[in-house]
Amino acid sequence: MMPSFPPRFIRLLAFACVAVAAAHADVKLPAIFSDHMVLQRDATVPVWGWADPGEKVTVSIAGQTLSTQPGSDGKWMVKLAKLNAARPTTLTVKGKNEIVINDVLVGEVWLGSGQSNMAMTVARSKDFPQEQAAAQFPSIRMFKEESAAAEKPQGGGSGRWVICSPDSVGSFSAILYFFGRELHRSLGVPVGLINSSVGGTPIESWIAPEVQRAAPDLKSFFTAADKENAGIASEAAKKKYERDLAQWQEASKKARAEKQKAPRRPQNPTELKERKANIGGLFNGKIAPLIPYAIRGALWYQGEANSMPAKAPFYEHQLRLLVTDWRTRWGYEFPFAWAQLPNFGGPGRDWPTVREAMLKTLALPRTGMGINIDIGDEKNIHPLNKQEAGRRLSLWALGTVYGRKVPATSGPLPAGHEIREREVVVRFKHANGGLIAKDGPVRGFVIAGSNREWKPAQARIAGDTVIVSSPDVAKPVAVRYAWENFPSCNLYNGAGLPATPFRTDNWK
Repeated sequence: MMPSFPPRFIRLLAFACVAVAAAHADVKLPAIFSDHMVLQRDATVPVWGWADPGEKVTVSIAGQTLSTQPGSDGKWMVKLAKLNAARPTTLTVKGKNEIVINDVLVGEVWLGSGQSNMAMTVARSKDFPQEQAAAQFPSIRMFKEESAAAEKPQGGGSGRWVICSPDSVGSFSAILYFFGRELHRSLGVPVGLINSSVGGTPIESWIAPEVQRAAPDLKSFFTAADKENAGIASEAAKKKYERDLAQWQEASKKARAEKQKAPRRPQNPTELKERKANIGGLFNGKIAPLIPYAIRGALWYQGEANSMPAKAPFYEHQLRLLVTDWRTRWGYEFPFAWAQLPNFGGPGRDWPTVREAMLKTLALPRTGMGINIDIGDEKNIHPLNKQEAGRRLSLWALGTVYGRKVPATSGPLPAGHEIREREVVVRFKHANGGLIAKDGPVRGFVIAGSNREWKPAQARIAGDTVIVSSPDVAKPVAVRYAWENFPSCNLYNGAGLPATPFRTDNWK
């Protein structure tokens, strides 16, 4: 017969059990360390987490066993030697408890970030039924970072690894998947893809706030941004939202009664601020938890939200800062490439300046750019041909990062120019196989004299150069190519990759 205890004793015993459990916290890992994960091959691989200060933590995988103890903050880390497992393996972490992570692959890991064109799924890209049927790639896995923006850097993150299959591929980031598929086919190794992206977000959300606020080149940017953000969250904005919401509710009720389409719900200014006006919030919430997970490199597809004329001139400084700061925090100069904004006809935008910022940022070492000026959509900011956008980035990665033989690693890039009386001769690098004009004479060039009046130009190809002139410009001083949101242009290299938009002037 069980002894009988008074209720007060039972409550004290329960309290003591809770206290003991709190005093002996389980070993924990970030969300990215989970079943079906892919670890970077041939590199030092950090594994980290949290436990009680002083607790012994042991990490084992593929014949390696390392032990450590958390510091006073409870955080611990070990660094595995180079991994090169030929088949799925298991990662075990032991402390007071034991965590077993199954079906771990070792291969190539790439991080993809940005806004909606990085987030856009395979299901929304062109030819989805065919792509879905062909998606039998169990060695391609994707981790989607699900955490939200945050005011301070976060640790654990949120998400899970998903194995590529016809049932799952529809939810994968399209550009990451098509990039990773090319790597997997060429290299013959597992590929891990980390998707940390949010639609409609500006680049300033993705850079650590203290770093960008300390940048002299961004001082005037933040003067304007802080003023705008204050207006978004003002009492007047909140009251206006409340009035608009009440009117919307009445209009929606009436529309339902009349079986009509309901009007669009007004935007909550608080939600708008959290989503788009948080300086560094997405870095804190969606990038910080991933650091220092071992990656081969990173891809970036963003810029649409910074294409407004007031923001576009700052993008060169911001993109450079994002690349250098992320590399600093990871602790090594990993390869970094971006998708240059494609052709798009949206009014009130300055896409040429953002594209130019991306071109200029190639001055940083170990960087690359997929040029997409020919695969956009005049009326759709989310072009469907993510297959080609991903393939172009994969050519850069395979050729420069992995040393594989590819037709070209980039489309033509300007390499200097010379003025010869009435003509301007523009030299190009990455002319692989010689420059060509698709579908007729070269289009897309304009030329100007000192009066800064742009005239349509005649252009002809001579080897790796383009010679530009106009009967209306006797003394040319500057040339531009494809310098419009939605240009008509047709300069390519012999590998079929388009030339980047560019200009030789710096006129405002």
